Amino acid sequence: MRPHELTLAAASRAVGARELSPVELLDSVLTRLEEVEPRLNAYVTVTADRARAAARQAERDIAAGTLRGPLHGMPMALKDMVDVAGLPTSGSSRVRAGHRADADSAVAARLTGAGAVLVGKTHTHEFAYGLITPQTANVRDAGRIAGGSSGGSAVAVAAGTAAFALGTDTGGSIRVPAALNGVVGLKPTYDLVPRDGVVPLSWSLDHVGPLTRTVEDAALVLPALTGGEPSAVDGDVAGLRVGVPRNYYFDHVDPEVETVVRRAIERLESLGARLVEVEIPMTRYVQAVQWGLMVPEATAYHERTLRTAPELYAADVRVLLEAGELLSAGDHLRARRARTLLRREWLRMLEQVDVIAAPAVPMTAVPAGQETVTWPDGTTESVSDAYVRLSAPANITGVPALTVPVGTDRAGLPIGLQLLGRPLAESLLLRAGRACERPLTLAGS
Repeated sequence: MRPHELTLAAASRAVGARELSPVELLDSVLTRLEEVEPRLNAYVTVTADRARAAARQAERDIAAGTLRGPLHGMPMALKDMVDVAGLPTSGSSRVRAGHRADADSAVAARLTGAGAVLVGKTHTHEFAYGLITPQTANVRDAGRIAGGSSGGSAVAVAAGTAAFALGTDTGGSIRVPAALNGVVGLKPTYDLVPRDGVVPLSWSLDHVGPLTRTVEDAALVLPALTGGEPSAVDGDVAGLRVGVPRNYYFDHVDPEVETVVRRAIERLESLGARLVEVEIPMTRYVQAVQWGLMVPEATAYHERTLRTAPELYAADVRVLLEAGELLSAGDHLRARRARTLLRREWLRMLEQVDVIAAPAVPMTAVPAGQETVTWPDGTTESVSDAYVRLSAPANITGVPALTVPVGTDRAGLPIGLQLLGRPLAESLLLRAGRACERPLTLAGS
């Protein structure tokens, strides 16, 4: 096994035991990047020289007996919405041509302080405003979408060109690409991870979180982002109350996705968890609240550039930004009020169970260029609406959500299970996710 094929946890143990050097690990990752990046296009910027210098320093520090923690010497990628001093933060947009960050974002500073080695910045759907990431190819099938908007980060981790990565999630932008590429994606509780120095899409919905190859890996990254203590992920799930939605989450879901997800839920039951049917509240308001919050907030952030250089935006993003100018303050306030009510009802529902288990996305990765999906009952839905539908509730309510790979469809495309829990219950989600994940081998390895 080549070093880039190791999980973050395995690589960390090997480096800590002096069985593998950070330089050897980085060299393997950069060699892998040269092999697959022309096909996948996960990175907008590769900082190879900077990474080599950091890996050599990590090697010297560890040899001298200074090990900063489990991320010391580990190659990471950051979504190109996250500021790193001296590097561009392009948002994968022409709007930010020539931009360079003056200072590190809070999360970049924390990860650098933990000794992580920056491989580069990864592609996003322009300004994180989409679920496709058109620049980047799916790691399992280059003819299919990577998902978005953190598509580059998910693909880098899935391909072995980063041991872990950061993404942002406003309506599913960590969990959707994680599910479509067969990796783990964690959207923490709202405001648990600082967003200072991260380009916003929607202030009230944005989250920052890790994408990793396994749940154990996610449990190593999260404390570095929050300053908290590491979570034990190998605990018993016996007696865990697992909520299984009777509505919404299994509506308009591909049969193969439903079968694999329900099999994963049955695995939790076989390990002693107790399944409890739950009714998801206020589902008819989800889409309206998501759009009522996100669209005007995004437009407010981009207002000046939208008026002075609209031609620099991609057509799909420009249309959304222009639409935000048509929404009234009253519409936005009504969305905020509905969000308060929806969150209250979700917290009430979560008193009945410890976690909710559901599909992460309703279908596996669609072919690039496909714009709509038609369900067996004749309902037609845009691809973006379909992917955001099962993710948006966690953004609106701010509850933590984790997606883990639990199998594939007949075409070999990954399927993800989504686990949702009470605020600040990340450790419980990680423990449940660890019990039922099925890590996939690196594509092409």
